[in-house]
Amino acid sequence: MSILRPFLSRVVRRGRLTVVDPDGGVEHFGEPAPGFPQVAVRFTTRRAMRRVILDPRLGAAEAFMDGEMVLTDGDIMALIGLLRLNTPWDRGVELRDKTWLGRRIEGVRTRLGSINRRRRARANVHHHYDIGNDLYRLFLDADLQYSCAYWPRAGLTLDEAQAAKKAHIAAKLALKPGQRVLDIGCGWGGMAITLAKLEQVEVLGITLSDEQLALARQRAAAAGVADRVRFELIDYRDLAAREPGRFDRIVSVGMFEHVGAPNYETFFRACANLLSADGVMLLHTIGRFGGPGATDAFTRKYIFPGGYIPALSETLAASEKSRMIVTDVETLRLHYALTLRQWYARTLAHEAEIAQMMGERFFRMWTFYLAGATSAFESGGMGNYQIQFARSRHALPLTRGYMAAAEAAYRDTV
Repeated sequence: MSILRPFLSRVVRRGRLTVVDPDGGVEHFGEPAPGFPQVAVRFTTRRAMRRVILDPRLGAAEAFMDGEMVLTDGDIMALIGLLRLNTPWDRGVELRDKTWLGRRIEGVRTRLGSINRRRRARANVHHHYDIGNDLYRLFLDADLQYSCAYWPRAGLTLDEAQAAKKAHIAAKLALKPGQRVLDIGCGWGGMAITLAKLEQVEVLGITLSDEQLALARQRAAAAGVADRVRFELIDYRDLAAREPGRFDRIVSVGMFEHVGAPNYETFFRACANLLSADGVMLLHTIGRFGGPGATDAFTRKYIFPGGYIPALSETLAASEKSRMIVTDVETLRLHYALTLRQWYARTLAHEAEIAQMMGERFFRMWTFYLAGATSAFESGGMGNYQIQFARSRHALPLTRGYMAAAEAAYRDTV
């Protein structure tokens, strides 16, 4: 009996997992079931098996990255999906791979690691976003939207779904000509450029990534909107001190996950200070179903150092301190899962280029990241929230009809 049996026999009940140890011993876990994958894994070293026992998520990731855990039937998406499908969050079953004390320690590490003062925030962004624009071009859509797309109907391409996301968000901003818009965490500039094309507004996009900044400026010039769209390398906290009350609208897509729970009140206080008296804000963020949690060790170490996925309760409680009125909340339950499966497929299709550019170990790390994220949105406790805020209760129409009307008009333009 291998050292993995106690853990795997408890987790894998449906679907079939075959494990081959370094000596050729074979064990089977679970029973074949419709909708559950069949996966076979071979360990090349006993060290890799011990890694998994000591920390199932980080250990499995590093064993896979180092080539000591090899998928011989199925891929890493199938393996992680099998484990998640057997422990669905919706049914109150979670993959408890740590003791109560271990989870408490992870929570403390997450909080300490996500304090994210200015220098640390810049370093964290550099870790993930300044690894090369060429990598992102290989698996993202043409507009380089690195956040959850929006799927109003089945059968859309990734580019169509990302365009639908931008129209969906723009409609919630209730834009009017002449307004000044701030895009916090502007990425490669796609959202800012789109808003300027949809309406005669001025947009300032801010980022902490040198690579994103350079490309965003190039794209604004190429799109012919550089006179109304600017980009700047600046922390949102510093901008709030410099330009209070300047902006009529704020949009932030996929950035709040990097703020860190200890800084939520600071973030919303900055946003409130940046907005005009009748300003409106749209926050698009990954969110945690249920209560607060912790960032797993793999994500902290390799993917998003300093990152934390907030529970809706944490987000709203922090916004209330700055008297930001929550005017609308939408939960996107499966949209990111659909997006991530597209990114994963594109990553696999460009394996040779990515491995040559970044190395084989990086490629395996990246596929583990995308596969783990996909399973979290399909079976785990993750979703997306779009939260609309206003400084004044009179800033928006009384009913939500304006959103649908604007979205229909924008959809053909984006």
